[in-house]
Amino acid sequence: MYRVVRSLLFRLDPEIAHSYTLRAVQCAGSSLLTRFLLQKIYQAPARPVQVFGLKFNNPVGLAAGYDKDGVGWRGLACLGFGHIEVGTVTLKPQPGNPKPRIFRLPADRAVINRMGFPGEGAKVVARHLAHPRPEGLILGVNLGKNKDTPLDEAVKDYTALVNIFAPLADYLAINVSSPNTVGLRRLQARDLLETLLGELQQERHLQEQKLGKKVPLLVKLAPDLSDEELGDALMAILGAGMDGVIATNTTVGRDRVQSSQATETGGLSGAPLTIRSRTMVGKIIQRSENRIPVIGVGGIMTPDDARAMFDVGASLVQLYTGLIYAGPGLVRKTIKEIP
Repeated sequence: MYRVVRSLLFRLDPEIAHSYTLRAVQCAGSSLLTRFLLQKIYQAPARPVQVFGLKFNNPVGLAAGYDKDGVGWRGLACLGFGHIEVGTVTLKPQPGNPKPRIFRLPADRAVINRMGFPGEGAKVVARHLAHPRPEGLILGVNLGKNKDTPLDEAVKDYTALVNIFAPLADYLAINVSSPNTVGLRRLQARDLLETLLGELQQERHLQEQKLGKKVPLLVKLAPDLSDEELGDALMAILGAGMDGVIATNTTVGRDRVQSSQATETGGLSGAPLTIRSRTMVGKIIQRSENRIPVIGVGGIMTPDDARAMFDVGASLVQLYTGLIYAGPGLVRKTIKEIP
């Protein structure tokens, strides 16, 4: 069935196809009947796991990037995800980079995007997340700086975002690794990352006192870091008392890519990223001496890919590009086939 749907969607511009599917999910989530039907179709067996002090119904989640403004999470929750990460959310609204900015590479089972954090801004997204949540759903929010915020003032954006979303989210992800916002990846350097995370730890502590709960802070890293850069980033992350790492974001590399559109600039996701992301997760587990949980994301196209990610030490996994090529049934299939 999904092959037919995919063939129709692939005739459309990728961003238009995405907007149609997100709108469909949003509409489905607004109706009790359609939510019930989706749950019947996609309901997966429980695989509870405790990570970051949170109880997840299962270890398979939706990566940031699909539901940037938090409009479809109620419908997405019916597809079997143990957690959903919305965003990336910026403090102010912004249009993102010029179109076209998404490119399918079917021969490689991959996607290149250079979106640049388009979105309605934090205040609008916060309203979208204020609705009652399905029981057991873990909701994360991925946070990024605005394009026009100078790098030396980025901490102000992130601190304000933590202040806004700590009362609404189960965890917060600090995105310092998108390749599509100029200069953003420089925040992964040890000195800049230590400063940023130190400020966010203070803001998190203030929120903890207000809310009476600790909201986990995770840092999302790039797959393109050298071993030395990864070591420096991990020292900053561990030193600041962060709760987890998300590995990885998209890559600027083009290894194992055959499509002619490989020359498009932007971040590459999908099957060519499978080995690179898994290797990065293994390095993080090893170099941190298993002191920090890792969400493995990048190139998980099949249940076997997810299993391999768990084998190297990931505590949770996230899907996105795999859903484009395999359909929403991938969630249930993955949950059923993992140990």
